[in-house]
Amino acid sequence: MSKVFFPPEWYSQSAIQLTWPHEFSDWAYMLEEISACFVNIAQEILKRQKLIIVCHNSPLVKFLLGDGFDKSNLILVEIPSNDTWARDHGSISVLIEDKPVLYDFTFNGWGMKFAANSDNLINRELFKMNCFAPEVQLINKKDFVLEGGSLETDGKGTLLTTSECLLSPNRNSYLDKGGVEEYLKKSFGLNRVLWVDYGYLAGDDTDSHIDTLARFCDERTIAYVKCDDPTDEHHGALSKMEEQLRSFTDFEGKPYNLIPLPMANKVMEDGERLPATYANFLIINGAVLVPTYKSNKDKPALEQIQKAFPDREIIGINCLPIIKQHGSLHCVTMQYPENYVK
Repeated sequence: MSKVFFPPEWYSQSAIQLTWPHEFSDWAYMLEEISACFVNIAQEILKRQKLIIVCHNSPLVKFLLGDGFDKSNLILVEIPSNDTWARDHGSISVLIEDKPVLYDFTFNGWGMKFAANSDNLINRELFKMNCFAPEVQLINKKDFVLEGGSLETDGKGTLLTTSECLLSPNRNSYLDKGGVEEYLKKSFGLNRVLWVDYGYLAGDDTDSHIDTLARFCDERTIAYVKCDDPTDEHHGALSKMEEQLRSFTDFEGKPYNLIPLPMANKVMEDGERLPATYANFLIINGAVLVPTYKSNKDKPALEQIQKAFPDREIIGINCLPIIKQHGSLHCVTMQYPENYVK
């Protein structure tokens, strides 16, 4: 069997991908607001590494980004898209026998909730456009439905995921839990899968992606959403999730170092609660970009994440615009490890 390594997000990166919001997407009614948010994210990334932007109108995006960055870090490509959730339609990076590989899974709009026909073509189009280094190989994995937001790897053979998402009947119903686990182990070179069976966010369309709830910060540390308010609808499920995380052990059999993140204050839109979460942060070279929500919980959340990443700069990005479409910062990005992007 080929040796497969699934690099964790904190490994050195060559680039981040964004898929830019446009007037033909669900963002049309708030395009100026969401574009400003994407500009903030893009500018922080461009200070530190390359950024691939999939977009409909490259001159417009170039204009919005301005001039304060190294132009060689920007890769603009025009490819049709349904939406902006690069974490879930983007390729997932692995090394097979130490060679860089991109897995192209099927994205079916989180269990056929939304159209994803254009999003499903982005990875192969990027590959055809030679956006990646010559030695990178794209492997078609369209026989399996999988989103990047549903996976957390420690780089030591452990995958953290949620049963609610990966065992959803509208994803890979031809496989039972054992079949899904076996597929994941083989594809990603895993020793084990840690299944989180509890926890959710109101307003979340993803069926409880792990990146909204609990995140590996290194091979021994997990940051997770904790709800201290017994009157909050999330309190029971998140308390059970915390209890389960306490029962897990790391790759050496030791209890994880658990760092609780505050439950974000309630954000409402048209009578519906939106899935605001501080767990949806993005690790980049030398920094961590953290979603904030103009709330008194922002500062404590940033301080907790700094504990998890003492050697990185912690940068808050106002993500109130993104959660209006039920995602956050990590959801709109996908990282590529070093040597993947030219």
